[in-house]
Order: sequence, then C-alpha cells, then structure tokens
Amino acid sequence: MNDLSVTILPEAAGDAQAIERLHERTFGPGRFVLSAYRIREHVDHLLELSFTARIGTLMVGSVRQLPITIGDTKALLLGPLTVEPPFRGRGVGRLLLERALKDAKAQGHAIVLLVGDEPYYSRVGFKPVPKGRVTMPGPVDASRILVFELVDGAFEGVSGPVGPDWSKARG
Repeated sequence: MNDLSVTILPEAAGDAQAIERLHERTFGPGRFVLSAYRIREHVDHLLELSFTARIGTLMVGSVRQLPITIGDTKALLLGPLTVEPPFRGRGVGRLLLERALKDAKAQGHAIVLLVGDEPYYSRVGFKPVPKGRVTMPGPVDASRILVFELVDGAFEGVSGPVGPDWSKARG
C-alpha cells in the first residue's frame, strides 16, 4: 500500500499555518463557501483528533475533526482531509483516516460524518447517509454526505440539521 516512510502525528498548535497553506494549494479559495466550512467558522477542530502526515520533517498531509451535532446527537465532522498532490495515491490519506477514526473511537466518540466522495471513503467503511436524514448549512450535494459508525448502531434513528457543537463553540 505505501512505499513511503510516513509518520502520523497529532496536530500541534504550531502546524496551523502550514496546514492552511496546504488547504490553499489543494482546495483553493472556493473552499470557504462549502457547507463544512460554514460549520468550521463557529467551532475549532479538536487537536487531539486531528493529525498530520510527515515524511521526515516535510508535512505531506493533514486531517481534522471537529465537534458537531446532528439534531441533538453529538458527533464529529471529519475534514478537511488533504494530501500534497505528489504524494496522493500512495496510502497517505488512508493512514490519516485510519488514525483519526481509531483515536476518535478510543476517546468515546460514536459517529463521524463527512462530505466527500463515496468511492474513496467507502474503502475505510463510510456509508452514504439516506437522503433527507440530515441537512447541512449552505450548498451540499446530499449524495456526498457520508457516515461512519464507531459504535455499531450509533447512527440508528439519528437525524436533523448538522451544526457546530455549541457547547464547544468559540466565544
């Protein structure tokens, strides 16, 4: 899967600028109008559940998770997940995803939501959310809303609007 010597590390506060530059390069300015970014405007990602991928000292990827609610149910929103273009297709994104999900489960979280490509994310177990079950702020293609149950059955009966977990929102 991976012929690189990649190290996955928890994101540190000092990584923020490098990660923002990575997002600029890979997603461009249009990223700010996306639904997931609307949620990110109000609540910070969780450093303990966000990770960087490095080859030596070079940061080649990043994944973040932030606290949200789906209706009244607490969950995590995964993303953005990004890998520098020269390192894509070499298992870096999968390593980041696996670490993020493993640590989220270990910390007692039950549901992870994301907006992304089902063929890519289904490889680690994400499934499409049934249409109409959740709503996100701003424009989003409902077929791209995916869920991963860290606890079997955790998403059963969960529905409603997706928003920041206001108990963790910025003051």
